[in-house]
Amino acid sequence: MRVALGVEYNGHGFHGWQRQRQLPTIQGALEAALSKVANEPIKLFCAGRTDANVHAVGQVVHFDTHAKRHIDAWLWGSNSQLPDAIVVRWARQVDFHFHARFKASARRYRYILYNKPVPSAVMHGRVSWYGYPLNVEAMREAGQYLMGEQDFSSFRASECHSKSPMRRVTFFQVERHGDFIIFEIEANAFLHHMVRNIVGTLMKVGVGQQPPAWLRQVLEARCRQAAGATAPPFGLYLIRVDYPEPYIFPTSSSLFLI
Repeated sequence: MRVALGVEYNGHGFHGWQRQRQLPTIQGALEAALSKVANEPIKLFCAGRTDANVHAVGQVVHFDTHAKRHIDAWLWGSNSQLPDAIVVRWARQVDFHFHARFKASARRYRYILYNKPVPSAVMHGRVSWYGYPLNVEAMREAGQYLMGEQDFSSFRASECHSKSPMRRVTFFQVERHGDFIIFEIEANAFLHHMVRNIVGTLMKVGVGQQPPAWLRQVLEARCRQAAGATAPPFGLYLIRVDYPEPYIFPTSSSLFLI
């Protein structure tokens, strides 16, 4: 049988999603827990790999197993074996045409920035921090240049292995909520570090170093050096993954936001 899971995790202290020998990872912890429930080795496939210290409330994974278990056993059994920072929120049996990564039609990320002169202790590891005032209106205007299908080479990490830099952004929003600035972006898929590179570039606009129209020049340059610095990982959350029918899964409302 093939099983899909919805997973939430606090990535602070983990070395990202992908399994690494002798290092704590989200995939490693989940596979270990599920393997105990199945009494056989389990290999997971995810909708989107997240980097070290990046979080998720809407990650989707799938695995195949010969084990005969009630669907709820994958939920409660795995949670009983997982560290507190990782929770399986739902489990569904799916057909063998489903693939967590290749069937996904869209992914949405949220980036949370604490924008005060002094950082927050209680938010450490859960949000990023920037101490200088940022102009949200200017960043919102600049973000409109991201919309549509285009070449995102300027926001692509050098170690990115994607065959194409073309991506289609269907939603972008930036808003201030008190001391927090929330960036939200949805696309059919993302390049390595794409969201963090976009946020770092928008912050140069927000602090007044560049005008909003500079974003168009950055995109047209198709060069990573033309953009801003990579924003820290701590404020980044994978919040939703969309699939075509019949793969309609629950969405999470557990993110503490603001």
